[in-house]
Amino acid sequence: MGPTPRAARALVLLAGFYLLGLFLLAALAAADWAAAVHTPGPFALKVFIVSAVLALPIVRGMFMLRTPPYEDVPGVRVDESREPRLWRTVRDIAQQVGTRAPDEILLTGDVNAAVSEDSRLLGLAGGTRRLRIGLPLMTGLSESGLRAVLAHEMGHYGNADTRLAAISERGRVHVLRTVAHFEERAGAKVSKERARQEKKAAAAVAKGRKAKEVDTTGTGVTYRAMARLYTAYGKFYLRATLSGSRRAEFAADVAAARIAGRDATSSALREIPVIDAAHDFYLNCYATLGVDAGLLPPPGEFLGGFRHLLAARHEELDALRGELPTEPVSPYDSHPPIAERVARIEALPDDGRASDPVRPSLSLLADADRSFAAVEETVLTPAALGLRRLDWPELVHAAMSVQTERSAQRFGALALGTASGEDTSPHGTHGGGGTPGHGADAHGTPGHGADARPGADADRTSRPEAAPEGDGAGAATLGTLLDAIDAGALWRIAERLPRSAEAAAAHGRAAREFARPQLRAGLSQLVSAEYLRQGRARWQLSWAESAALELPYGHVDELPAALEAAVADRPDTGPLRALLEPVAAPETSTPAQVPAPGPTA
Repeated sequence: MGPTPRAARALVLLAGFYLLGLFLLAALAAADWAAAVHTPGPFALKVFIVSAVLALPIVRGMFMLRTPPYEDVPGVRVDESREPRLWRTVRDIAQQVGTRAPDEILLTGDVNAAVSEDSRLLGLAGGTRRLRIGLPLMTGLSESGLRAVLAHEMGHYGNADTRLAAISERGRVHVLRTVAHFEERAGAKVSKERARQEKKAAAAVAKGRKAKEVDTTGTGVTYRAMARLYTAYGKFYLRATLSGSRRAEFAADVAAARIAGRDATSSALREIPVIDAAHDFYLNCYATLGVDAGLLPPPGEFLGGFRHLLAARHEELDALRGELPTEPVSPYDSHPPIAERVARIEALPDDGRASDPVRPSLSLLADADRSFAAVEETVLTPAALGLRRLDWPELVHAAMSVQTERSAQRFGALALGTASGEDTSPHGTHGGGGTPGHGADAHGTPGHGADARPGADADRTSRPEAAPEGDGAGAATLGTLLDAIDAGALWRIAERLPRSAEAAAAHGRAAREFARPQLRAGLSQLVSAEYLRQGRARWQLSWAESAALELPYGHVDELPAALEAAVADRPDTGPLRALLEPVAAPETSTPAQVPAPGPTA
């Protein structure tokens, strides 16, 4: 369907909203006339009042013509003097598509590329065009893949999708606004009626009578009936306009295949979900790892560090590329499923242009590091920008040390009966999530996942150089626990820990077998925190796998057996105490790494 028929359909759908309003106003006017002619004066007056109240939201929805402004996406506007290669590439692709190039290019911090246009006269006249390109998307795509994405976006311009979107958006806004007005009035009426009935019930109770149950079932039914009419039209409107949006995506894909090549377009479509998943993992497990400790990566590395992850985990990412995401299909989706789009592109005839994934798309930028740092300034909140910056190795050690200490304190509080699982650390609560060293096993600690725009926890400025100090509380907790184990209290301690229903119902040896792994893991957390506190262990950064806790030479082999002995049927804490005995001088042997299993991309 060409631009003209699509514009006509969009205008008809928009006109349908106004016709529905006029029909309802006419029905209310007819009801008023019938009441005036055929009913007594007092009843007719009530009908007039109800009609006026119902007509107000209809009129407001019809004549409030302003639509909400588009949400401004954080980003950095770059001109041709700053990024000549990028602009040259975009203009070249726009010329091949046969459309006008964008007037502005913005670099953003998300895995996305999008175009918009400040159209006028309900989209009948064009306006300023903007192209937004996410740096994380560029990080994961080759130059040929980015050209395919850019050709797709220019295809939207060429098909007038951005101009016609103004008409569809206006209709959606009007319908939703009118429904919201009716729902708001229905809610206010219900609240008023509830308050009246509650007041009446309270007066009845005060007089010693039985109060009636509050019932607002029929209140606001007229408003809700009107809202249902507009909701029904809104669903029809959305189905019609969004089906057009899905067809526009297919058309833009065809334009991309024509300009960039079938294989490059198919490869880019396959790559985008992989980049998106990997970027979410990176943000949760690396970029925001140190937020609770008041730390962030060096300037530019909050976004730029994604390059290290992609380079190190290419085997895991290759496995993801082989499987397209399965998405539930809805008539209200604005985009078709990726799998369907890929299938359509790969069904096109071979054009002889193979995808060339060698050169990264970041090579189109004059200075990628400068761009990462500039966009980072717009993506992060002011509070996050005020956090201390550390290089990646120091950041991982400091952040994981803080998390190890907090995890150990939580277990110690549970085991000694001083808390019910809450974080007793002086640094506040701690949320669980994936980190480079995630997993509460023998030597791992639960990690932290934070929002892509940290700031809510930015006021936590605990000391980043080491685990949080507690005036020796951590060491005292471990010593107290070991003393309690020696005194025969191990299984009484196990009863204080959270248990499943099956574990709680077990007795004797079965109960001990349920409790033993949890005791061993918790004791391991306390031991890891003690090693860090003594300065005899260090968390090591790894981009390819989970962070690893380096222990003194030989301890990686001896520690598991010592932990098993401490939680055996006949506990023996001697081997564990011997390992934790501080040494007079640092050992010169090469420390061994204890991996802390974590999630993968």
